[in-house]
Amino acid sequence: MFGNYDTEQLRELIRGGEGLTLEFKTCRSAINRDVYDTVCAFLNRHGGIILLGVEDDGNPAGVDPAAIDQIRKDFVTAINNPQKISPPTYLSIAEAELDGAKLLHVYVPESSQVHRCNGRIYDRNEDGDLDITDHTAQVARLYQRKQATYSENKVYHQIQIKDLRADLIERCRKHVRINRKNHPWVEMDDAELVKSAQLYQADPESGKQGVTLAGVMLLGTDDQILKVCPAHRTDLILRKVNVDRYDDRDLVRTNLIDSYDRILDFVRKHLPDPFYLEGTDRKSLREAIFREVASNLLIHREYASGIPARLVIEYGKVTTFNANRPHGFGALDPETFAPYPKNPVIGAFFREIDRADELGSGMRNMVRYGKTYGGADPQLIEGDEFQMILSVPEFEEAAGQGTPTASGKTSGKTSGKILKIVGENGQVTIPELAEKIGVTERSIERAIQKLQTQGILRRIGPAKGGRWEIVSQE
Repeated sequence: MFGNYDTEQLRELIRGGEGLTLEFKTCRSAINRDVYDTVCAFLNRHGGIILLGVEDDGNPAGVDPAAIDQIRKDFVTAINNPQKISPPTYLSIAEAELDGAKLLHVYVPESSQVHRCNGRIYDRNEDGDLDITDHTAQVARLYQRKQATYSENKVYHQIQIKDLRADLIERCRKHVRINRKNHPWVEMDDAELVKSAQLYQADPESGKQGVTLAGVMLLGTDDQILKVCPAHRTDLILRKVNVDRYDDRDLVRTNLIDSYDRILDFVRKHLPDPFYLEGTDRKSLREAIFREVASNLLIHREYASGIPARLVIEYGKVTTFNANRPHGFGALDPETFAPYPKNPVIGAFFREIDRADELGSGMRNMVRYGKTYGGADPQLIEGDEFQMILSVPEFEEAAGQGTPTASGKTSGKTSGKILKIVGENGQVTIPELAEKIGVTERSIERAIQKLQTQGILRRIGPAKGGRWEIVSQE
């Protein structure tokens, strides 16, 4: 709580400036009306601190000491008035002093309800209070964040266990039978297995039993999934040559088990897996990293949202976008972040069938191996859409015999061999280069595209099977 901060901590807080959870208000002799907009926005978002008597630039001008009692009285009266803040809330306002100036501060916790100020709904964005009342999608997302229960537990009493895909249930049972022969699912029938996984529950309002949203997403037919979650899709895109559209695409609109497999298949198709030794054992960095990426896209998605999930492979990086119920905003520190289970039932099911690691461990592996694989630490960005940005090597960088370096390239680079051959022979065709170096023609084409962009090569013929010449050796 802010009330225990000493002078230096208070000074440091102000030095950081206004942001998502900190607001300055001048309030010299009376409380500003827009203070209540900020209270509403903080209640609706993640809470925050309001400092009264501090100017926008951080100057602690102070509050008139003679007006402090009236300001405190007016504030408490307003926030308990349902015509001002609805529903009303209880907040305290306390005094502080900095450089001889009297300040007032209010700590506003995040609320479990959606609040209105003067009949309007405010949300916090960076250092501003936004009136979102007339923005239906934003209001809907706000209510989703405030739901007391997880959306994955929504019950569809019209869908019963017999309506789920028996072949998918058997695949899951077979998997655990092979890997853990004493697993309780092995001896269960379909109904027992589904109930054991908490995919069949009673609606707390109507009392009717049915398959949950999690059960449909994991084990339902494609038609059932379309009915209960029409916006569900995972868009897998390769965008390197045709950057305006795509070079390859897979639009995945099926159950989460098959979705997971298709995400990894797309990654294996378009990303290299360079040789890497951990101790004396070879380890697939690509699998270690993208197992977590695939499970994160599916387990931690907010399925009540209409935002589709995307995985975009571009030159040198992969970016994912995922509908999210955020518990903060901005870049996460991999060393200190605390994992929060967005869909614990789906996550538990994935762990049972070995498609996810224990909560947090998969993310730590992704961070641990990410720099070795791609040359830079992964970026994790929390928001209404959760983003992951990962650096990845290209095929020509991983085609040599060397092992990955910190840059994500190999110690035996084909790019150096390409320049050497072109330099010695003047002009050479792509098939000739591929044969001499022992790589695919596609790898040569990708390298040439990169070198052309850098101004090292100039094309003097058609791209495929054409001829190229060196512009400079720099």
